[in-house]
Amino acid sequence: MAQETVHEAVAVFDDEKSLQAAVDDLLIAGFDRSQMSLLASERAIEDKLGHLYDKVAEIEDDADVPRAAYAGSDSRAEAKGAAVGVLGYVGAVVASGGTVAAALAGGAGGMIGAAPARFIDRRHADHLQRQLDHGGILLWVRTADPEHERRACAILERHAADDVHVHDLPDVTYDFAGGVSRDLSFMKRLGL
Repeated sequence: MAQETVHEAVAVFDDEKSLQAAVDDLLIAGFDRSQMSLLASERAIEDKLGHLYDKVAEIEDDADVPRAAYAGSDSRAEAKGAAVGVLGYVGAVVASGGTVAAALAGGAGGMIGAAPARFIDRRHADHLQRQLDHGGILLWVRTADPEHERRACAILERHAADDVHVHDLPDVTYDFAGGVSRDLSFMKRLGL
C-alpha cells in the first residue's frame, strides 16, 4: 500500500518583515495559521538529527527536520501582555491591604512582568538571527491541491522569498518540538 503524501510550499526569507507580510497575505487568502510552520530551535534540530546544518537549503525538504508552529507578532504580543498582566495582578492581590499599596504593588508587578516580555522578544530575535546566519528564515505552508500550491507560491514570491517551491512529504504530523510524530490523514478529511 502506497503511503499518502502531503504537499507544502516552501520559501526562504531574508528578513522577518517580508515573512510577516507573506503570512498576512496567506491568511487573507484563506490559508490557516495551523498550516504554516517555521524551523525549530537549533537545539531541537541537533537533538532530532544528531547534527546542526550549515545552510537552510540543506534541510528545507527534509521531513525529519523539527518545526515550530508559526506564531506571529500578535501571538507574541499576547504572551507578553499576559506576562505583564499576571505579575501586575499578583502584586496587587498580595498588597491588597490598601488602595495605594495595591496600586503601587500592581505597578511594580507590571514592571517586573516587563522582564519576561523582553525575554520573549530577545529569544525570538535570536532564533530568527541564527536562521538568517544559515541562509534565511524557512517557512513551510501545507497546501490542499494544485490551486492552493499556485496561490501559496505566488504569495511567497510576491514577498521576495527565495527558493520558492512545492515538495511532497510523507503524510505525517509534526509535534513542533522534535519532528515527526503521527499520521496526518485527518487534514485531507478536513479538506486542508
